[in-house]
Amino acid sequence: MYLMGLDIGTTGAKAVITDEKGKVVSKGNSSYGVLTPKNSWAEQWPDVWVEGSVLAVKACMEEFTQLYGGEKREICAIAVSGLYGGSGIPVDKEMKVLRPCIIWMDRRARTETRWVKENVNREFLLEITGNYADSYYGFTKMMWIRNNEPEIWRRTYKFVTPKDYMIFQMTGNEATDYSSAGNIGGVFDIRKKNWSDETINVLGLSKEKLPERIMSSTDIAGEINASFARLSGLPAGLPVISGGIDAPVAQLSGGAVNRKEHVAMVGTSMCWGFLHDGEHVSPGLVSFPYVLDPENTVYTFGGGATSGAVPDWFAKQFESENSSKKSEFEKLEFAARKVAPGSDGLIVLPYFMGERSPIWDPDARGVIFGLTLNHGREHIFRAMLESIALSLRHNMEFAVKSGVELEDVCSIVGGAAKSDMWINIFADVTGFKFRKTSGNIEAPLGDAFLAGIGTGVIEDASEIKKWVEYEGIIEPDCQNKRIYDEIYSMYEELYENNKETMKKISNKYI
Repeated sequence: MYLMGLDIGTTGAKAVITDEKGKVVSKGNSSYGVLTPKNSWAEQWPDVWVEGSVLAVKACMEEFTQLYGGEKREICAIAVSGLYGGSGIPVDKEMKVLRPCIIWMDRRARTETRWVKENVNREFLLEITGNYADSYYGFTKMMWIRNNEPEIWRRTYKFVTPKDYMIFQMTGNEATDYSSAGNIGGVFDIRKKNWSDETINVLGLSKEKLPERIMSSTDIAGEINASFARLSGLPAGLPVISGGIDAPVAQLSGGAVNRKEHVAMVGTSMCWGFLHDGEHVSPGLVSFPYVLDPENTVYTFGGGATSGAVPDWFAKQFESENSSKKSEFEKLEFAARKVAPGSDGLIVLPYFMGERSPIWDPDARGVIFGLTLNHGREHIFRAMLESIALSLRHNMEFAVKSGVELEDVCSIVGGAAKSDMWINIFADVTGFKFRKTSGNIEAPLGDAFLAGIGTGVIEDASEIKKWVEYEGIIEPDCQNKRIYDEIYSMYEELYENNKETMKKISNKYI
C-alpha cells in the first residue's frame, strides 16, 4: 500500500509517494513565480497552483509507474498542504476567481492593521483567536479588499485557501481545515475551533464569505473526480485528505508530535514552530490548531518573511544566460566558506518584504550594514546567511522569555537544510544543536503521513518517528557563538535605531 503527499508552495509544487513505512518511492515537482505589482505587494493567480500541482503529480505518478511497471500497486489516498494564502482566493458562486490571491508575503493592509490596533482591544482579540493584528494575517487582507475593491467584495461568495481551492478542483467539494482557518487570524476562535461571531462583527467582516465546513487535517475531504483523474493520472475515486498549512505539515515531516520539540522550516520564508496545549499563545507569535489532534494541540511559530528568498535574490543578481540560480548560489556559498564568522564586520537585516515575528513591522526594510572597499560579494552572501540565523535566534529568545521550554536540538527542513555551512551557522548563532532529516522531503512527507492516518493505514501518530531519519547532530562552536553573541546585540540595535527611518522611506515608496 502506498500514500501520496502534495504540497503547493509559494514558488513551486512538490509531490511524493511513500510506502506505509514512510520510504519515498517517487517524486515530482514544478516551479512558478509570484506577482509583485507594487513594493510590499505579493499575489498569485490560482491557475499557477493548479497547473504546477498537476505537473508535480503527473511526474510523480510517471516515476511510480516506471518503477513498478505493470505490477498492481495501490495508492490509498493523497493529502494536500499549501502555502498560507493570506486573504484566500475570492470566488463567486460558480467558483470563478475574481482577483489574484493576496498571499502571506503581501503587506498592503497597513491602514486596516492600524485601524484594528486603534479600535479593537488586544486582549480581546488574543483571548479568542490566539493572535493579534498585522498585515500578514488574512483577516486584515480581507478588510483591504472590502475597503479598496468594494465590487470584488460584493461579488465574493467565499474566500478559499490555495490548498482548499486545489481540493475543490480535485473533488468538487468545498471545505477547509482547522490549521488553515486558524492561520487567517482575527476571525477564528482557537478554543471553540470555529468562526468567531464576536470578532467578525467587530471587524466588520462577513461569516458567510468564510468556508462553512471546517474539518481535521486527517479527514477525507472528497474523492478524485473524473476530470482531475484525466489531468493528473491519479485514479478516480481516490480519497483526498484535507491536509493543512505547509508550516505545521513541515513540522510533522520533521518528526514533531511532542511538547518541547521544535522544527525550523526555512524555504522562501522561515517558520520555526513548537507544540503546546494552548498556554503559549502570544501577540508576538502566530498560533493555530496543529494538523494532528487539533482539539488539544496548538502549533505556534515565529517567522521570517523573506528568509530563504534573501540569499536567492542575491544569487539571482549574478545570473547570466550560461548560469542558473542554483549554480550561482553554490558558487557564492563556496566563496563564503572562506569568510570568517561575522563576515568581516557586515550585518544584514533580512527584512526585504517587511517582517513578521517578533517585530511585526510591515515597514521594516532590508539593510546591508558595515560595507567597506575590502568586502566582496562573498562577504555579503555570508552575512545574509547569518542574518537568517539571527532572525531565528530572535524568535527563539522571544519564545523562551515567554516561558516556552525547548529541547536542545532543533530539526531543520527546507532549502536551507541542503547547505551544511548554513546549518552550522544556525547552530553557532542560536546555541542550539541542529539536525536535518534524511532526504529533506519537507511538507509532502507529512502530507503522505496524514493520508495514512486519514485512511487508517497508520493508526498511531507517533509512527512518524519511524518515518523520519536524521543525518547526525551539528553542535554549536563555542568560539563562534561568542562572536555571534556580540553581533546579535548589534543586529537588534541596528533595527531599533533605524525603524523610524525605515517607516519614512516605506511611506514614500509604498
